[in-house]
Amino acid sequence: MNQITNWKTPTLFIHGEKDFRIPYTQSIMPFTVAQEIDIPSKFLIFPDENHWVLKGKNSVQWYRTVFDWIGKWTAFSGGQEGAGE
Repeated sequence: MNQITNWKTPTLFIHGEKDFRIPYTQSIMPFTVAQEIDIPSKFLIFPDENHWVLKGKNSVQWYRTVFDWIGKWTAFSGGQEGAGE
């Protein structure tokens, strides 16, 4: 946590509330700091999941959120524009 003020990269935090390995508060803390220092960030929490997102509906939400985030913050658009040129 001491180095978070040096962060610049947009960050997506995903956590399951039932994760016994890592308390979900350990995602809330850096997310809050990232928001306070204007680092683009998003927090997705699954109240009914643990370390792994296993339920079908949650899995769909996980994939959509991750791929949307990647699409927004990387040069990859997922399209085939310019393919074969």
